[in-house]
Amino acid sequence: MKPQQPENSPENAGPSAHPSMKFSPVLQALTANPGVEMMSYAAGRQNMITLAQGEGEMPTADFIVEAAVKAMQDGRTFYGPALGQDALREALSAYYARIYGLNIPAGRVFITPSGTTAMHLSLSALVDEGDEVVAITPIWKNLLGAIELTRAKTQQVPLDYDDETDEWRLDLDRLFAACTPRTKVILVVSPSNPTGWSATKAEMEAILDFARNRGIWVLSDEVYGRLVFSGRVRAESFLDVAKEDDLLLVVNSFSKSWAMTGWRLGWIVGPAAAESKIRDVALYNNLCPPTFTQYGAIAALEQGEDVLKRQLALWQSNRDMLVDRFKAMGNVHMSRPRATFYSFFKVDGHPDCMSLTKKLVDEAGLLLSPGCAFGKTSTGYVRMCFAVSEAKLTEALNRMEPVIGKKT
Repeated sequence: MKPQQPENSPENAGPSAHPSMKFSPVLQALTANPGVEMMSYAAGRQNMITLAQGEGEMPTADFIVEAAVKAMQDGRTFYGPALGQDALREALSAYYARIYGLNIPAGRVFITPSGTTAMHLSLSALVDEGDEVVAITPIWKNLLGAIELTRAKTQQVPLDYDDETDEWRLDLDRLFAACTPRTKVILVVSPSNPTGWSATKAEMEAILDFARNRGIWVLSDEVYGRLVFSGRVRAESFLDVAKEDDLLLVVNSFSKSWAMTGWRLGWIVGPAAAESKIRDVALYNNLCPPTFTQYGAIAALEQGEDVLKRQLALWQSNRDMLVDRFKAMGNVHMSRPRATFYSFFKVDGHPDCMSLTKKLVDEAGLLLSPGCAFGKTSTGYVRMCFAVSEAKLTEALNRMEPVIGKKT
């Protein structure tokens, strides 16, 4: 089945608001999403290949679906606890022990209706109007929008791209210098969408130590923590180096690792003392996560390692092909991602990402994500998702090369 377009896509856009309708000033002040603009630009065109998405093509495994169906048949279709079913919280506690080697009690695990909601709930619990969030960029536009909705201010600290090594690097001194007395949160996405960069254990320790000394929360998005290559089981986590009472919230999701993007189920790991506050925010936001889907999530945790391995085998092969093809073009620059399923690249002679992505739509029938959707310093970059079949990725590259490849 072809994936449906997300709610913010132009295909699902409703009629324009009547001039007399008055909306919240914070909503009216939201910055535009260049990714949505590009989707609108490409809408209705025939024979388009779309690699702008943030999901793979593999359907959810049957055993996960069957577990959710059984839960419905067993009558698990009513309201549940605000922070999720005890069975799922216990399953995640066991998962962290098995995969991460960590002792995370179930009482520190808070289930949410999606990783995106987990981020919104976390920010709602931590910041208010006038507070500041220091965010390492490039970063998914929805996370920047989540900060805007809280009326907090965002201080963007971009990763540095080393042209000689084709690696992304974090300048810790610049990160710490961006923090002010109004800073309430340092936001880290590791592994990173869109760059594939991951923070090292030493960097995580330094960030936590800095935050501890200043009473700043660390909000870590670790949604891509299992999407790592070269035989690794997982990426480093802030939970590896944190104390139980640290001001740390870790956001995660079932979407990427187990092909469950449409299930909208995620979780937060935080200090035990945060449980009541996250519950309060959840009660007044979404009441509770969907009940029956949580039993599919339990099946994913307990039986889903082969699902993850199958996806990673394809994605690593695609990544390697992509790196080789871009290298052969001679004018495309990208870091070899060690995690996630994205390539974030730039092309010589194309400094404006919107112009380049429109050119690819017009001349190659290929829709990618403009880099400016991921932060104000990413205007020269474009994001491509390679979590597709080898045939689709090959066709996309075959279309792309005559348009942007180095002319000899």
